[in-house]
Amino acid sequence: MIDSVVIATDGSASVERAVTVALDLANRFDATVHALYVIDDSEIDTAPDSIRAEFRDALEDAADEALAAVKAGAAGEVVTAIETGRPASVICEYARDNDIDVVATGTRGRHGEHRFLLGSVAETVVRRCSVPVLTVRQLEGEASQ
Repeated sequence: MIDSVVIATDGSASVERAVTVALDLANRFDATVHALYVIDDSEIDTAPDSIRAEFRDALEDAADEALAAVKAGAAGEVVTAIETGRPASVICEYARDNDIDVVATGTRGRHGEHRFLLGSVAETVVRRCSVPVLTVRQLEGEASQ
């Protein structure tokens, strides 16, 4: 039985189908939906000091938009979370700490085009997560970002 689903989103166009599929799965099982956005702290740490705060604010705004998109597509309430850290590690930790039954993620994110089959975050989540992971690829011809 699936009682809870976490949707890992980065707000990119390539994750839209994963959000749709995960929301459908949650709806079919009447499962609690968690939407998770992870701000990659390494992106902030490598930014020039002069724009670091501005960059963090922009990433937080992007997180708010991505989570709002998940909430807009959901039939019921959505638990939202914005975390900071290494995305794959945070996703796995969130799933474990919140007794999540399934993690759903797209196969490509904002930085995933360099990987052949899975983005580096999706691949790491599949390999390390202690719960089942549903990876959803973007269909051919769908817009990507």
